[in-house]
Amino acid sequence: MTNDARAIETLAAEIGDKVYIDVAKWHLYLEAAKLHVVVAERLYPMLSDGCPNESQILQVLQDIPVALGGGKRELPLADLIPRQGLTDLTDILEEFKRQL
Repeated sequence: MTNDARAIETLAAEIGDKVYIDVAKWHLYLEAAKLHVVVAERLYPMLSDGCPNESQILQVLQDIPVALGGGKRELPLADLIPRQGLTDLTDILEEFKRQL
């Protein structure tokens, strides 16, 4: 396993434990939704240029489709993560960047 793969795995674990989607006040953490790895894989490369800002993170989340209703509908992940989740994700990335 390469250093990047380990770093992505570590980042994914952090994201999966702390960031959730909110559906009708029901919180589904990204790990349980099997979305934490794809988020980490897309955000990790951005850390080489510094920590991405909130609008850059939001754009990445906008580009990750989430199937609902057995695939009858898809919504961007950005639409399912509440404002606090975006703040938490930004904080996770800032802390992770500091530890690199």
